Amino acid sequence: MRTILITGPGGSGRTTVAAAIALRAAHEGTRTLLLSADRTDTLGAALGTATGGTPVRVTSHLTAWRPDAVARFRDDLAAFQDRASSVLDLLGASRLDPEELTPLPGAEELTLLRALRDAALSETHDLLVVDLPPTPQSLALLALPEELRRYLRRLLPPERQAARALRPVLGRLAGVPMPTEALYETAARWDVELAAVEAVLADRNTAVRLVVEPGPAGADAVRTAELGLALRGLPVECLVANRVLPETVADPWLAGLVAQQRKALAEWQGSYVLHEVAHLGSDPHGADDLAVLAAPGVNPAPAPVEWPVADRLAEDGVLVWHIPLPGAIRDELDLVRRGDELVVTAGQFRRIVALPSALRRCTVAGAALRDGELRVRFAPDPDLWPRTR
Repeated sequence: MRTILITGPGGSGRTTVAAAIALRAAHEGTRTLLLSADRTDTLGAALGTATGGTPVRVTSHLTAWRPDAVARFRDDLAAFQDRASSVLDLLGASRLDPEELTPLPGAEELTLLRALRDAALSETHDLLVVDLPPTPQSLALLALPEELRRYLRRLLPPERQAARALRPVLGRLAGVPMPTEALYETAARWDVELAAVEAVLADRNTAVRLVVEPGPAGADAVRTAELGLALRGLPVECLVANRVLPETVADPWLAGLVAQQRKALAEWQGSYVLHEVAHLGSDPHGADDLAVLAAPGVNPAPAPVEWPVADRLAEDGVLVWHIPLPGAIRDELDLVRRGDELVVTAGQFRRIVALPSALRRCTVAGAALRDGELRVRFAPDPDLWPRTR
């Protein structure tokens, strides 16, 4: 399945653009699912059809869906109370009724990720268009599956399950309760679900489209988003410049805005696949308005972002790990080697990545940022590197 993730600054019109892209694909005969994270029905206002927790058929080839985080949270907590009923009864705890439950922070993000996983695994659609939250929240959301899986592996290492028969004995010897089988089973289930989401995000048919209004604020937003996405290995398929004003306007005040827009568009022209969406003069509503927007069509996904390791052993005695980080600033970069992992911090973003197998037997020999690419040099560790005769 082809997956297009759409994000941009708050108020940039990303939901409207997502609706226009999905509607165009559906009109061209592609079975399309439009998934939105919006709490309010901005999506429904753009489509002219109300959307909600149940998928809605908009056209013969377009379905829209806004997953209900409240309902999902209530269902999950009810299921947890059923599984833990014996423990709750032992503690004298009273069960919570669904009507008194309020979703905790993070419930909406997890609900959207599950919906993304379910939609991607479904065979009923050929295209998935995802209207993500504003860029800062989107970047945190896209990092969540990898980070949660890492936390689970650290807190409940799967290899410890091999000693589950000894846990009652160890518990008596240590004088403290040991993790139960149910806890490991729950962690394993979460790991499988999160791995499925990671697979969708890492799929070569998944890419991101950035929606921004051209101008100084939009330029800053693009640089920040591109850096955060690059650190996650997500390619930017195209930059959608939304609400572009006509080049000739009579109003002097609008002429200043047009000049700002044209300057930003000129800077983006050579660096991104750029698609301009004209300003309609009003908020689009319904299929006819969305068609007038002339949103970009669905093209083959761009090449995935790769982090190759170059063999420079013969020339320089090192291996070089090339990490694309467009927009990164040298003074805001930080690297920390921790065991078999590398902690990469670029501005406000951070990612902990596992080292490729060859680099695990090396020590860090230096790093440099050149032309938007971080190059980390690794020297073979004599105690670990295979000896040559």
